[in-house]
Amino acid sequence: MISVFGRWYRRKFSDPDAAMLLILILLTTAVLLLWGGLIMPVLVAAVIAYLLDWPVCRLVNIGVGRTVACGIVMLGFITITIFTLIGLVPIISKQSVNLIQETPLIWQKAQEWILTLPEKYPDYVQVYQIHQMMEGLNEKLVEVGETLISASFSNIANFAALLVYMILVPLMVFFMLKDKLFFLESISRLLPKERRLITQVGHEMNAQIANYIRGKVIEIIIVGAVSCVTFVLMDLRYAILLGVLVGFSVLIPYIGAAVVTIPVAVVAMFQWGISPEFWYLMIAYGIIQALDGNLLVPLLFSEAVSLHPLYIIVAVLVFGGLWGFWGVFFAIPLATLVKAVITAWSSNPVVIPEHAE
Repeated sequence: MISVFGRWYRRKFSDPDAAMLLILILLTTAVLLLWGGLIMPVLVAAVIAYLLDWPVCRLVNIGVGRTVACGIVMLGFITITIFTLIGLVPIISKQSVNLIQETPLIWQKAQEWILTLPEKYPDYVQVYQIHQMMEGLNEKLVEVGETLISASFSNIANFAALLVYMILVPLMVFFMLKDKLFFLESISRLLPKERRLITQVGHEMNAQIANYIRGKVIEIIIVGAVSCVTFVLMDLRYAILLGVLVGFSVLIPYIGAAVVTIPVAVVAMFQWGISPEFWYLMIAYGIIQALDGNLLVPLLFSEAVSLHPLYIIVAVLVFGGLWGFWGVFFAIPLATLVKAVITAWSSNPVVIPEHAE
């Protein structure tokens, strides 16, 4: 067994390029695990700079100076962000507060409906089963309420950090865009000479996810906007809040759409009951999800990330558990990175001399 492991180790890591790739991965992972919270503003700025580099390059190609192009793009980005926050945040906050206040009433009506099940289906549902289920759900709701209260106090403490983000991140984004070549050359000088596999992994990552982040942002905006308009036109309560949730649900493949269906269905049922309006809304919601999966996603992600659905779900669970929202957002790129590393090692066999066996 030891000899088998030794042969595998020599085959994979006797190449200096493979060893350098492994060392770089271990160092990067250690830095993210130990100081991920501290350097998160830098990572966020790098992501935004990556998103904004495309319009900057287009302006540079038509003859605009890079500094001026960066200024124009940053001004447009900040303006859109401010107007979006001014327009959406107050509405979402108000609707969130109203929904939280009405949650006990929604739960009370749900209990009344659940208690009628033994009368309607006596052969399938017993009264004692309903009472046991209600006791368990009430305990869970109390725990969720306590968690929300504690989270609200912790968010107040993080408000100062948010203000720092709002000032420092745009500045870092501007300088990353303006001095892009300088930073790329600096990173290149830091890398070791044995970087053939590192370059190979980088090229494969760029080929597979060059449009992923931009496409995902566009998908969030389109799905969220269409959902908001649909819910408003159908006079659904908390339309903007639910529309934004539907938009962000596309971050979690396969799982997000199923999870966000629950609040949409609950609010619609509380508002209309099991009526034609309820079914019209659910049909419209189903059409939005179908168009997203069958039309929008193929158009935005022409270079499909060739990952099995199980790998994507595992990546969402693992990276989301490690880094929360940003882990979920980058789950597919990080899974693609893992696949690219495995492919580079697998396609890079090292011939071992016979005497080394």
